[in-house]
Order: sequence, then C-alpha cells, then structure tokens
Amino acid sequence: MRGHPPALRLAGLSKTFGPKRAVDALDLEVPDGSFFGLVGPNGAGKTTSLSMAIGLLRPDAGRAEIFGVDVWADAPAAKRLIGVLPDGLALPERLTGRELLRFTGLLRGMDRADVDRRADELLAVLDLDGAGRTLVMEYSTGMRKKIGLATALLHAPRLLVLDEPLEAVDPVSAATIKVILRRYVEGGGTVVLSSHVMAVVEQLCDHVAVIASGRVVAAGPLAAVRGGLSLEERFVSLVGGQLPEVGELTWLAS
Repeated sequence: MRGHPPALRLAGLSKTFGPKRAVDALDLEVPDGSFFGLVGPNGAGKTTSLSMAIGLLRPDAGRAEIFGVDVWADAPAAKRLIGVLPDGLALPERLTGRELLRFTGLLRGMDRADVDRRADELLAVLDLDGAGRTLVMEYSTGMRKKIGLATALLHAPRLLVLDEPLEAVDPVSAATIKVILRRYVEGGGTVVLSSHVMAVVEQLCDHVAVIASGRVVAAGPLAAVRGGLSLEERFVSLVGGQLPEVGELTWLAS
C-alpha cells in the first residue's frame, strides 16, 4: 500500500567495536507482511544489526524504525510492536516456563487472564506442557529456544525478529515452529529470521537480504536475489567464498 511504512527500516546504521567496523552504513527495508530472511557469513554483522534494530544496542550512527516508529527516539512504542528471540537469549533460571510467560505478560501490561490463556496454548502447541512446571535452569538448549519463542509471541506483536530460532530444536518441534510462523505471516504479521541454514530460509522466506562486511550486498524477493541459482550458490558467489580443492585434506582418506 502506497505510503504504508515498512515493518522495519534501517538507514545508515553503523557500529564500531575498537578498530573493527562491524556494521557499515547499512540500509535495509523489510516489507510489511513479509517473511524476511537475513543471511551472511560469521562476523558479517547480522546479529549486531538486529541488536541495533530492536533497541538492544545503540548505533554509532543511523536510524532504525519499526512501522515508522523510531526505535531510539520512542523505544517504548517501538518495543510494543515487536517480539524478539535474540541469539544467546538469557532467561531467568529460577522461574518455571509458565512463571516466565506470566512474568513476561504482566511486565507488558497484559491482563492476567489473557496471559494464562495464551500461555496454556503456547505451552501445548510447542510441546512444553510438562516444562511449564520445570525450572528454566533444567531446560535443554532446544527447550530454551521454544520457551523464548513463546515469550516473543505472547503479546501478539506485529513484527517478530528471530535469530537462529530453529538451532538445536528437534525436527518435530522445528516443523511445528515453521507452521506457527507461516500462520503468523498469513495472519498479517511480519517475520525477520536470521539463519545460517540456507535450506530453512529458502523453505520459509519470500524475501531475503545477504549481509557481508557490515553491508547489504543483495536484498529483495527471494527469486530475484537467487537469480536462477540456489540460495547457497548465490550466497557463495556474493560473499566471495571458495570451496576447497578436491586435492586438499587428502590425509583424511583411508
């Protein structure tokens, strides 16, 4: 729709750590209603960019807007619009899964009855019924991912920002999460998913951006970015990767 702001807009976003420029005047727009994949090699600046985009890390320069709301000028308004599953999510260890959801919901000002109803549904759908009575400190890595996703979904945000949401999740739970995310987008939500797994991005996303050296080197509809190649082939060509020669590591042969 003309004049409708994008779900996420990053303009001239920059961040330097010591001598390293992690994000270099990065520009990116995520269309409202899209399932947007973010890919890049290790150290490309993906996680740093997302951290600045959602208000976890202040940029040295540039702007981040969520549905037209400046993330740093009006952080409370921007954060009401998003649900976040960051990389290396730290959770309160001595709460049960159900207590964590209740705490998160009440912290966001939700009605207690709504919180409890939604928590029941999320715990059931994500196969965390028993874990709802288990302390988070006893959760596996995959269970932590799932309860983190539940906290991100609880308040029905307009935008989900997910960093490696399927990492360490078993195949059955991963299939369930994919269905949830597809239905969320079909219902009008927007997802930004950062992943190293190209097959997951190709399976789920309709738009994609490739980040290398702190800049966007390609972005747009998935088919346009791929250009007739697989996403993995296109990714390797864009970031300058090179597969090893067949003759290398010959000592591995029996």
